[in-house]
Amino acid sequence: MKSTPDIRNKYEGHEVMHRALAARERPPKPNAVSTSLTCGWRALLKIKYVPEQMLDVTAFPIMFLLMFTYLFGGAIAGSTSDYLQFLLPGILAMTVVTITMYTGVELNNDITKGVFDRFRSLPIWGPSVLVGMLLVDAVRYGLASAIMISLGLIMGFRPDGGVVGVVLAVGLLLVFSFSLSWIWATLGLILRSEKSLMGVSMLVLFPLTFVSNVYVDPATLPGWLEAFVEVNPISLLVTAIRGLMHGTATFEEIVWVLGVSVIIASIFAPITMYLYRHKK
Repeated sequence: MKSTPDIRNKYEGHEVMHRALAARERPPKPNAVSTSLTCGWRALLKIKYVPEQMLDVTAFPIMFLLMFTYLFGGAIAGSTSDYLQFLLPGILAMTVVTITMYTGVELNNDITKGVFDRFRSLPIWGPSVLVGMLLVDAVRYGLASAIMISLGLIMGFRPDGGVVGVVLAVGLLLVFSFSLSWIWATLGLILRSEKSLMGVSMLVLFPLTFVSNVYVDPATLPGWLEAFVEVNPISLLVTAIRGLMHGTATFEEIVWVLGVSVIIASIFAPITMYLYRHKK
């Protein structure tokens, strides 16, 4: 049986520990910027350890640009050099728009692996996980743009709009891609698997990118198909990017792209955040 002094010492030890813990200041809650950057860093590390996921940003765009320029340039535009001036802005837009689906894919993977539930239980700003993913996606889009433009310059692409026109074109492309990413984020929260999401995204993106003005002038198409191409959001984007790079863009063309981007983001961003907070 323990003696009274032992019990007293044990009690006093508990009291000392309690006072020490109670006196310690709790660390401040991380703000929205720090949590978003941390989640973005996490997404970057995933690229570091699985670098093959960058093939869509590096290898495939290069393959498409080389293949279409040298296989069809002479037949469509009379020379590969002339066709490259027309094609590169379109291929750039198609490449970046296609890789926007990875926002939803990464989010769906987190849900499947249970990481999603862990994030929601943490005392952090709720949207930081999504914002972090979108920030890394912007890096991905910028890298794809740099690779495409660099290769184009080597092949003979000469933008009449100069450096300013190219930078503005890439900026407009990033704005549109950012808004489009919200659609895939919404689907990433709704669909049950990564394969389902990729299937749906290709079902949407394939006709939008190929039935557009990326490869050919819409004036050469049948009337009914030309009407669809003219109102295709991808065609509006390509027209504006092509105009900015070659110094022929109009204010109306740029406003159309910005307007479509705002509409997409204003619809799907709130839906994504609602689903994110109420996902079970």
